Amino acid sequence: MSVQGVHALVRRTHEARVLRVLREHGALSRGQIAIKVGLSRTTLSEITGDLLSRGAVVVVDTDAAKRAGSGRPAELLTLDPSSGQFLGVDLGHTRVRIAVADAAHDIIASGHAAYPAETGWEERVAAAFTLIDRVGARTGVSFRALQGVGVGVAGPRAAAPELAQPFGERFAAPVVVDNNTRFAGLAEAMTDGPDVHDVLYIRLADGIGGGLVVGGRLVAGASGLAGEFGHVTAQPGGEPCRCGKRGCLETVASIPAVLRSCTKGGLPTATIDEFESALSRGEPVAVRVLDEVAAAVGRVVASAAVVLDPAQIVIGGRLARGAPAFVRRVEEILAGELCPVGGARPAIRAARLGDDDGALGAIAALFRQSPLLDGYPEPAR
Repeated sequence: MSVQGVHALVRRTHEARVLRVLREHGALSRGQIAIKVGLSRTTLSEITGDLLSRGAVVVVDTDAAKRAGSGRPAELLTLDPSSGQFLGVDLGHTRVRIAVADAAHDIIASGHAAYPAETGWEERVAAAFTLIDRVGARTGVSFRALQGVGVGVAGPRAAAPELAQPFGERFAAPVVVDNNTRFAGLAEAMTDGPDVHDVLYIRLADGIGGGLVVGGRLVAGASGLAGEFGHVTAQPGGEPCRCGKRGCLETVASIPAVLRSCTKGGLPTATIDEFESALSRGEPVAVRVLDEVAAAVGRVVASAAVVLDPAQIVIGGRLARGAPAFVRRVEEILAGELCPVGGARPAIRAARLGDDDGALGAIAALFRQSPLLDGYPEPAR
């Protein structure tokens, strides 16, 4: 790492300590902050000056009322509760979701809005800006001092340049664009705290995607396609896939594929709700389809786990939420597929977060930017 990178990392660490102290103790003078974080007055003055200029903290009062003796009253600093510092945006197929975090990394506002599936990128960005304005007006949150914007998109990162520019121009902040499912994987990894560094995430929905968190870092891959489990072959020579191949996992385990399999088996199910209802009644066709899907997912995920050796495997999407037996069955398949020697097997669980996971993951990606994680992916102004 360069000397400049080391200095930036040290400064960011000091900033994080100052913000944590203010979050835990409320309004404090610079002298009190310096004592609690163990920094010199000079260093502390530089850091608080920068935080004030960015709008992360504000002066709320002085200690004149409690001060004994003479001397100039000291200003009391606190986190600005209305200053958004990090903005996460998830531009999904049919809706946009946003989340806003303050300087202490706490979520202070969120919202969502729908649009038709055929909506173009320009219109989706416009819908995001309208939603951001509406959330700001409703909550009083300001976006004038944003340190970064993370934008999650459905599909590959092909839209990254055309999306980064309008967000960068609107907010005058660095912008990171990536797949929203990969962002969701990073958000899920962070729910287990700082000790879980290697996570394999797969989401089963209308399509199938995923993400890889390695060493605490979200991996995009050379072409931005890392974690595309949906297009791994699950049934050689199987049904044609929209990608041009045959037998991809998406043709077996996506929600539309599950519903088609039930219909072919003589149990017409038009929605995932009907499928879950059939499962709860113990309908043999639904149970068989669930078992087949779990087996296919288990084999694909096991192959990736043998190569990557993750500490944890997280399964997201409606099947994982609505059919607990599904995750247990995948775990059984993994137990039989993984190598029986060397180390502990990965923990397996259903995803914990809801539909805002992509926006939260976009913010998480901004948090993870540091000189140590240089290059994920390069922020654009």
